[in-house]
Amino acid sequence: MLKEKYINEIIPALKEKLEISNVMDVPKVEKVVLNMGIGTFIRNGNKDYSAIQNHLSAIAGQACTVRYAKKAVSNFKLRAGMPVGLTVTLRGDKMYNFLDKLVHVVLPRVRDFRGVNKNGFDKEGNYNFGIKEHTIFLEVPQDDVVKSHGLQITVKTTAKSKEAGRELLTQMGFPFSK
Repeated sequence: MLKEKYINEIIPALKEKLEISNVMDVPKVEKVVLNMGIGTFIRNGNKDYSAIQNHLSAIAGQACTVRYAKKAVSNFKLRAGMPVGLTVTLRGDKMYNFLDKLVHVVLPRVRDFRGVNKNGFDKEGNYNFGIKEHTIFLEVPQDDVVKSHGLQITVKTTAKSKEAGRELLTQMGFPFSK
């Protein structure tokens, strides 16, 4: 649904608004990366993080991978080889389906939601923001949640500036704060 909207409505609007003559130069979303840190979960003595892994896989619609520490850091009670995070990279139709679900279903469910921060863009037009509780997603069964975890979402675009990236995501329906 969002992919068709991008092709039929967003490309012509961006072409006009950003004054781009070549259709191939119109910014688009390349990928969406979801990251979830599990370091505190592991440090509290829980060795079984499969429930959180299943939650992230259900949210993304595909399997997630475990990220391990490369170096030991004694201040964080971290040893090399310990699991520290989970990550998923979405591309193609799964990416568009996730963004559509995020913008139209998940974010409106957040209590006292006033929009996502519009200052989360880097100089290349990529957008980063965090969600404090992964339980706001409908795919997460509420009865087997032991502890709520945060989720970091990165939207990688082909935009060449902050303004172009912000305009792309605004056209896609992202609810930025005023």
